[in-house]
Amino acid sequence: MHIKNIGIIDEVTINFEDGLNILTGETGAGKSLIIDSINAITGSRMSKDIIKYGESMALVEACFFDADETKILTREFFQNGRNVCKIDGRMVTLGELKEIGENLIDIHGQHDNQSLLNEKTHLNLLDSFASKEILAVKEEYKKHFEEYKEIKEKIKNSFGDPIERARRIDLLKYQKDEIEQAKLSPEEEHKLEEQRNIMMNAEKIVGSLKKSYGLLDESVLDNLGTITYELSHISNINQKYEQVLQTINDSYYSLKDATSEIMEYAEEVDFDEKEQREVEERMDLIFSLKRKYGNDVQKILEYLDKISEELNFLENSEEIIQNLENELNKKDKILKKLAGELRKIRKEFSEKISKKVNEQLVDLEMKKAHIEFEFKELENFNENGMDAVQILICTNAGEGLKPLTKIASGGEVSRVMLALKTVLCMVDEVPTMIFDEIDTGISGQAGKAVADKMKIIGKTHQVISVTHLPVIAAAGDSNYYIEKNTVNDRTATSVKKLNEKETVNEVARIIAGNDLSDAVIKHAKELRKNMK
Repeated sequence: MHIKNIGIIDEVTINFEDGLNILTGETGAGKSLIIDSINAITGSRMSKDIIKYGESMALVEACFFDADETKILTREFFQNGRNVCKIDGRMVTLGELKEIGENLIDIHGQHDNQSLLNEKTHLNLLDSFASKEILAVKEEYKKHFEEYKEIKEKIKNSFGDPIERARRIDLLKYQKDEIEQAKLSPEEEHKLEEQRNIMMNAEKIVGSLKKSYGLLDESVLDNLGTITYELSHISNINQKYEQVLQTINDSYYSLKDATSEIMEYAEEVDFDEKEQREVEERMDLIFSLKRKYGNDVQKILEYLDKISEELNFLENSEEIIQNLENELNKKDKILKKLAGELRKIRKEFSEKISKKVNEQLVDLEMKKAHIEFEFKELENFNENGMDAVQILICTNAGEGLKPLTKIASGGEVSRVMLALKTVLCMVDEVPTMIFDEIDTGISGQAGKAVADKMKIIGKTHQVISVTHLPVIAAAGDSNYYIEKNTVNDRTATSVKKLNEKETVNEVARIIAGNDLSDAVIKHAKELRKNMK
């Protein structure tokens, strides 16, 4: 993890190891800033006030490794409030960063309601625990549920309400008749525009054509005839004269044809006002249909095909809807049966999880506490069946069960979370778990129990814990000391990975402060040895 310009942190890089990683240090040294930085990389909203005083931006970068791939998450903050988020160097939204981050890191502090404290996750966790037994049933249920939704959508779109269906049929019939009576063709509009253009310029066109005809007929053709006659007398004298004669001949006949065509065109322009009015009315009709049904005639004809198909469907919809409703009833029975099977498996495994978690709570000095899974049957199907599940807990003898999310005591939250995570860590897919000072309100035997549970979780997950308890610090597989120093009249945080001797001295410091007597060192060594 690389952190730059966050709070009093100038720039630090931390390489966390497998197993249990412990962060310790004096109050105010910057431990919380490291957790804030991890929160930032998981998409939490951050204030620009977190940027180091006097700097314009801050950076957090985290690199995750596993056997198959490396993933790099980056987030930059700027004083103007702008955020830049990246995954593997690719720009992403804050939401995308949050989605990926939450799949990689589970952060738990005293009052965080993440993961297990989010009621929405309880059903998924239960299903994860029962994955092998429930997977086949769940996949079959989801297949039928998708088909069920498709049938409902078809019924909804077929206007099942008879009054609404009748209104729709009347509208479509009117539109269909209006378009069909127009007898449109894609080429007609272009032809009409050409015809109207000629009509609007008729006088000009006729004048030009007749004048051109007169000029050609009166002089040009006569002159070309005379030229042809003269050249014919000398064409046998030299080949070049013959070629000129041929060219003049070709021109004569081409112009003679053109003269005939000009006269024909002039006659074509002859039309009356009635014909002009018919063209205008036809174009107005096409314009009106375009305004209602499409940008051009082709689009109108495509719309006609579409509404004809819908009209046919609606006119036969009673039979179609009845068939769909029969299919829906069949799916309803299948889904209820499968939802019942899902509930049976879930209840069976909820009892197993509850038993295991309650055993863990005894180890965590919560001997009177116990949890249960509460099931509520939903009225409607959803993608997971018909179950709403939440975890309930009783923390003291004589008290009733209440939702896990309502626990108030920080110490109780910490231990319940650890108990649940210890049991579920084998199925929890989030690879890195972070516990931010969850030992608040815990001491003595309960503290040792918390450390033991963290060690257990650390066997299958990377665990990072900020702690003030010596017994938890002594349990670390890797220990890091967070220290605040003054460099060039500015406060800066540094992070040091401790060797074994330094780890023992840090455990001793937590026990007795800076008075590291031989007895305290000996006690720290014993504690370290017992927690290995």
